[in-house]
Amino acid sequence: MRVAVCQLNARDDRAANLAAAEALLVRAAAAGADLAVLPEYVDYLGVAERMPPAEPVDGVVGEFFAGVARRLGMWVIAGSFHEAGPDPDRTWNTSLVFDRTGALAASYRKIHLYDVEIPGRVSYLESATVAPGDQPVVVDVDGLRVGLSICYDLRFPELYRQLATDGGAALLVVPAAFMMYTGRDHWEVLLRARAIENQCFVAAAGQTGDHDPGRTCFGRSMVVDPWGTVLSQVPDGPGLAVTDLDLDRLRKIRAELPSLANRRL
Repeated sequence: MRVAVCQLNARDDRAANLAAAEALLVRAAAAGADLAVLPEYVDYLGVAERMPPAEPVDGVVGEFFAGVARRLGMWVIAGSFHEAGPDPDRTWNTSLVFDRTGALAASYRKIHLYDVEIPGRVSYLESATVAPGDQPVVVDVDGLRVGLSICYDLRFPELYRQLATDGGAALLVVPAAFMMYTGRDHWEVLLRARAIENQCFVAAAGQTGDHDPGRTCFGRSMVVDPWGTVLSQVPDGPGLAVTDLDLDRLRKIRAELPSLANRRL
């Protein structure tokens, strides 16, 4: 399977963000990608006062990506978007998966919310405006089991173990808007750890650069193999990386080092 990770700099203009995402998806399809992964909050990253109203999965954003997937004949994991939530004050942070016909194959609501206070560096309370999901999700993509997650989920290995063992995932995807302060030290380390400990490929697509209000994302979208080797990486700025997943290598690693089969707990 050929996978593309797409790196964006979404801002406070939803139409411009969707157009930029579409341009990267077109490039991914032209490169022969079977599956393309977009970043977290591909629809909008900006001040809350100018954000368009949250929508259901079949709203403008969902229908847009369904149409792109159908036109390109490619699987699209549309990062995440602001889904209308359980009350007027909180949305869901939701990832949508569209198949080659544009049909919605799966949706995942971010389980772990980014509530962090680092004095003088980071102050963010995601739970004030976002409601948590509660269901891990694995989707079948042309016969490949793909486990879904979003950004801060990356710090919770128990989720990925469940995706790999209970869900049978061979590929873990991580749409993200990882902060620069933590990303420069933890992003690659955590992605490689999730790949190694679960003997899975990992495809992580991140936001990059500055976003209002006063937020900078790390970027460095990448694909990692089950041995923890970084197969491809997007440099700073918007762009994409296209990588072939060698599923025979995955099976060989799991056979020669059967750590999943050797679990005791």
